[in-house]
Amino acid sequence: MKALVYGGPGQRSWSEVPDPTIIEPTDAIIRVDTATICGTDLHILAGDVPAVRPGRILGHEAVGTVQEVGSAVSTIRPGDRVLASCITACGRCRYCREGSYGQCLAGGGWILGHRIDGVQAERARIPFADLSTYKLPDGVSDEAAVLLTDILPTSYEVGVLNGRVRPGDTVAVVGTGPIGLAAILTAKLYSPGHIVAIDRADSRLEAAKQAGADLTIRPDQDPLAAVRGLTDGLGADVVIEAVGTPASFELCATLVRPGGHLANIGVHGKPATLHLEDLWIRNITITTGLVDTSSTPALLRMLAGGQLDVGSMITHRFPLADMSRAYDTFADPAHSGALKVVLSRA
Repeated sequence: MKALVYGGPGQRSWSEVPDPTIIEPTDAIIRVDTATICGTDLHILAGDVPAVRPGRILGHEAVGTVQEVGSAVSTIRPGDRVLASCITACGRCRYCREGSYGQCLAGGGWILGHRIDGVQAERARIPFADLSTYKLPDGVSDEAAVLLTDILPTSYEVGVLNGRVRPGDTVAVVGTGPIGLAAILTAKLYSPGHIVAIDRADSRLEAAKQAGADLTIRPDQDPLAAVRGLTDGLGADVVIEAVGTPASFELCATLVRPGGHLANIGVHGKPATLHLEDLWIRNITITTGLVDTSSTPALLRMLAGGQLDVGSMITHRFPLADMSRAYDTFADPAHSGALKVVLSRA
């Protein structure tokens, strides 16, 4: 089969690799029908995730058709159409029993395209398949469902829920790529008073307006003054960091009001300065997190019920075999205007 193989920092190729096989009785093999590329994949290619070794098949976001299941798998069977979660859960360890699947101690967590081969391939092995896949209702398209494999639960759990967004809050989202847009979409579920979107790219700010932001601003246009103007000089109740750079994190720390929440979603490859000389007296809560995907069933029900409109986030479509061009497009949003690129089996 063909797959997107990581060759080291800056190196990738759509190459011939062996087909996956059942290794554990809890495994399933899926035919990948729809996949997408994550900003985390770009961080891997930049060398920011050293745990990923050359030769690894990348990708952790896919929808597929079950082809084979291990002897211990009981909830799915060949022919089922499933969402393959970006997080793998054993269901038995301390963290899984608490619903913190991202911290699974028994070989789960974020492993696809990280510690084991991922799903940017024609076929993929899904460990702990009973707890790491979700059957898709007939009315949910593959394109919509693939956005629930990672970015929707990540933004909702690590951004909106960790940030404790409440009705009437002023929410500032720094970075309006796919993760930031998903944070805006899911923050709207809590009826905030204002959503402020901050990004350098005009095309992404326009996408943020369509997602529900009522104020958009570039970092060089004094976002602090804009946020304080909405909040009687206090600052945002919740600030969501959705980029993963030192500058974006430090901007978030200036925007949050005393007693507010700063929820970091971005994947950071470099240290960011934490200005405790300013923050120690302001009662700021800063959260970080890896998604658990415990919200996936609820988000899937909202998607099936028409309560989440995610279609506008998909800007480019490619055949699965055109993975290299899809990466080039996704990695250059300033010129391509790419938000989420989707790859489908021809």
